[in-house]
Amino acid sequence: MTDLSFVCTGVRSDPYAAGPTLLFRLRITATGVERVHAIALRCQIRIEPARRGYGRDEGTALTDLFGERDRWGSSLNPLQFAQVSVVVPGFTGETEVDLPVPCTGDLDIAATRYFHALEDGEAPLRLLFSGTVFAGPAGFHVTPVPWDKEAQLRMPVTVWREMTETHFPGCGWLRLPRETLAALLAFRSRRALPSWEAAVEALLAEARRGEPPPPPRPFARPAATRTATTSAAPDPAAPERTAP
Repeated sequence: MTDLSFVCTGVRSDPYAAGPTLLFRLRITATGVERVHAIALRCQIRIEPARRGYGRDEGTALTDLFGERDRWGSSLNPLQFAQVSVVVPGFTGETEVDLPVPCTGDLDIAATRYFHALEDGEAPLRLLFSGTVFAGPAGFHVTPVPWDKEAQLRMPVTVWREMTETHFPGCGWLRLPRETLAALLAFRSRRALPSWEAAVEALLAEARRGEPPPPPRPFARPAATRTATTSAAPDPAAPERTAP
């Protein structure tokens, strides 16, 4: 049986991909002199948020994912980032291969929201491997990649930002249901607005106009009031007058 070991030597953005894509560089080592004809490799990538610290602003941005800081002792659980596969060409001894990982800018995805919240530093990742090995000196025999094969990587946050800026320069990505998108398109057409940005800004402006006025300041000086004079109340002890 061919024994394999995996090391992730780095990660970079793919500037030529049709969509946001990260390339993880894998070094695969096979023990012995037996030739590996191919590997049908599967890889599950997880984020392990408990393996780094977070600044105040980062902690605020991560509240939706992990709750308040006083709960982080039990809530900083691993997040699923990606599950991808690649065919490793034949080799003897050792080889290196790129593992393409398609990404998204959708902030409804927990992994995207996590990366978006980080200001600097590195994101701790764990790569878990499985798959099928085709190896042998004559012909080949088929063996599974053991489930305990894994590798770790601390991905620089700058790599994620470079990838997103390449495909969404200066922008974010928002996913909407078809009905909401159709209503927004109709609003844009009625107002003859030139872009989606203008349509959203117009809606925000209307929402601000509909907001209630701010409450008065608690120590504001009260406005001057005029005191009205009133006639004195009748004395209950005075004798009652009757008409003649």
